[in-house]
Amino acid sequence: MTQKSRSIPVLRKPALADFQTCIALGWRDFLAAPIPALFFASFFSVAGMMMAVITYWTDQTFWLVLAVMGFPLIGTLGAVGFYDVSRHLHASRAIRLREIIGRVWALRHGQLPWLATIIIVIFLFWFFLGHMIFALFLGLSPMTNISTSFDVFISTQGVMMMGVGSVVGGIFATLVFALSIHGIPMLVDRDIDFVTAMLTSIAAVADSFLHYIAWGLFVGLVTLIAMLPFFLGLYIAMPVFGHATWHLYRLLSQEAAP
Repeated sequence: MTQKSRSIPVLRKPALADFQTCIALGWRDFLAAPIPALFFASFFSVAGMMMAVITYWTDQTFWLVLAVMGFPLIGTLGAVGFYDVSRHLHASRAIRLREIIGRVWALRHGQLPWLATIIIVIFLFWFFLGHMIFALFLGLSPMTNISTSFDVFISTQGVMMMGVGSVVGGIFATLVFALSIHGIPMLVDRDIDFVTAMLTSIAAVADSFLHYIAWGLFVGLVTLIAMLPFFLGLYIAMPVFGHATWHLYRLLSQEAAP
């Protein structure tokens, strides 16, 4: 196994051209290694379908709304496989699915699980808070099946609930986005602690907030659209964005800090 660097990268400010380049490179990597991409993307698609089926059977559609809005919070964790593929494509190494899975599984011994735990806790807290927001606005409204649920959501209280929930969800999504966009690729690439990776990522986002927020909104919008056709669009969206995120991190990484 290749020895990882222990240095902390300096992340320069991104430009619009950097995001365009990363999308192109993400698409290139998807075409270069489609089997691993589809394998890892299947976890996103299957998870989405399971959430939809469970909420439909239980007539608890508000849970699906919370899950869909919180999906990007944990989606960053599933992109680790894409990072490893791009990393080895860049080094012109052979791409074998079994070896990729083995390397991703080996990351459990490093710092990544600590950062993953933080993201999962934020996701669970979003579910708890989202349920409180739902109860506050729609606790007394009838919601017995998926057909009547839509009527409830477009009511005055429902619109207010969606508005407040979107703002709160956006805050959670921004936090996870800031700590993971470079934090997770950094832990895959380097042998550093998760706190350093997390703070370095947050600092980079804060330094170019508008650029990163525009990128995050674009990724979130495309991901949401990809969910609509029975979550099948995630088979393309997640690999492309996963690879693109790795290339963004590598493209912006400059000389290591002393």
